Amino acid sequence: MAIITEEVEPESPKTRENQKIPKKPTSNSNSKPSKPTSDPNPTPQTQNPFAFWFYFTLSISIITFLFMSFSSLSPQDPKSWFLSLPNSLRQHYSNGRIIKVQTTPNQSPIEVFVSDNGQFSSSENVVIVHGLGLSSYSYSEVIRLLGSKGVHVTAFDLPGNGFSDKSRLEIEEGTNGVLGRFREVYSLIQEKGLFWAFDQMVETGELPYEEIKSRVLVKKSVKVIELGSEEMGRVLGQVIETMGLAPVHLVLHDSAFVMSANWVSENSRFIRSVTLIDTGLKPALPFWVLNIPVVSEVVLRFSFAYARLINFCCSKGIGWSELEAHRVLLKGWDARRALVGIGKKLNSSFDIEEWGGLDGIKGIPLQVLWSNGWSDEWSKEGQRIAEALPGAKFVTHSGGRWPQETAAYEIAENVAQFVSSLPRTVRQVEEEPIPEHIQRMFDEAKDTDHHHHHHQHHGHSHSHGHDHAHAAGFMDTYGLGHTWGS
Repeated sequence: MAIITEEVEPESPKTRENQKIPKKPTSNSNSKPSKPTSDPNPTPQTQNPFAFWFYFTLSISIITFLFMSFSSLSPQDPKSWFLSLPNSLRQHYSNGRIIKVQTTPNQSPIEVFVSDNGQFSSSENVVIVHGLGLSSYSYSEVIRLLGSKGVHVTAFDLPGNGFSDKSRLEIEEGTNGVLGRFREVYSLIQEKGLFWAFDQMVETGELPYEEIKSRVLVKKSVKVIELGSEEMGRVLGQVIETMGLAPVHLVLHDSAFVMSANWVSENSRFIRSVTLIDTGLKPALPFWVLNIPVVSEVVLRFSFAYARLINFCCSKGIGWSELEAHRVLLKGWDARRALVGIGKKLNSSFDIEEWGGLDGIKGIPLQVLWSNGWSDEWSKEGQRIAEALPGAKFVTHSGGRWPQETAAYEIAENVAQFVSSLPRTVRQVEEEPIPEHIQRMFDEAKDTDHHHHHHQHHGHSHSHGHDHAHAAGFMDTYGLGHTWGS
């Protein structure tokens, strides 16, 4: 049996040299320091956990700040929003009034805010219509100055602007789905009680199916008011008719001209004169900026951003308090969405030369009041519009495209001079017929008074005054009194 053994090979001299311990390098001032050799397998270093939590906390803080900042743009309830307004806006609201207008027969009426000044008995009535992004508050100083010049001036907030309605409840036939039905049934039970239907069945012998159907089988939705030129014209006409102002001297600013031009041409009998103030075919305020999600939040959230936008596009001299009031109104209940919706419905193909040549416009005195310091292009636009309207008077002012605050005195003075240069307005008061049932009650009251006068002569004076006071109160109750003149 053979035994195999392994013999260790003798080490070669080269191998022994490689296994020698390397000598430490001798220090030599002339020799360059050798670069440290990198370890191919470095030992892992422990990371600092505080750095992670620092950046994590910082990120959460920034996100929370942005969320809280932009969440303030979410619509508040009307009461909270009104209480947060500046004192000047609340004072303006308290000095005005609310009237209702009907733009379409099948929809709910719209509440419109109206502000006026001057004697209502004045023969000259001036109606100011603002442009997009503004309100009657913007013309407070113009209203005050015109009222002091002997004319009665009225300004109102267009729907979707200022203190007027910006949304309304629309009821349509249909259902809101399964969840909507359950919601309506639950609200009906809360209002009437759990056993209301059973009680009705016991009393009448049948279920109140019609009432349940009217509550459940309808679709209710709150929609933002987005009116076009035709609807805006109806609003203007109903404001004039409701307040008994016709014929009026119209003052149209900015986009108000495009929105109400058709109504003016079709209702020239209600118009005494028209003054156009910087009425371009496009509004001065770029409403498309408010339609960009992030940009609109920044503009309406921060005062300096809104001020920069207005100074760049509309006017350079508006005071900080007035700018803040405009911004707060635009931040209000659905105001931004209503403004964007109305801006999209503006008639971009409006032809001013064609409008000026209409038969209903030829006999109306026209005045074009234009800014002479905004830009050369804007001054040429004003001259072009004045030339397109035959016989129009062209006057310039020192303000911007929103001159109602920076050049209020010039605006009021030019409007008052233009109105006074025209022949005095003669108003024809038409007596409305008294309804038959009311006339019958008046006749009965007159017979009773005659009988009372015949039997009690000494009580004539007191009874006569009392009957007149009662009749006046009766007229006011039925809306036949001079409510707007009081």
